[in-house]
Amino acid sequence: MGRAHGHKTRDRNKASLPQVPKNMKSDGLDVEFDRDLADHEDLEAMARSKAADERAKKHRK
Repeated sequence: MGRAHGHKTRDRNKASLPQVPKNMKSDGLDVEFDRDLADHEDLEAMARSKAADERAKKHRK
């Protein structure tokens, strides 16, 4: 057998893998948060996180 015989089925499988639509993908944020119990550090961290997300979105476009 030649070299190409071992990779034939693996390469063919890649084309048939299902793709997840963008509207079904999550943003990875699944944390419950109560603003009433947040302290100053929590609010500051949220602001920094939001600013970083905005920069990342702006950079991607």
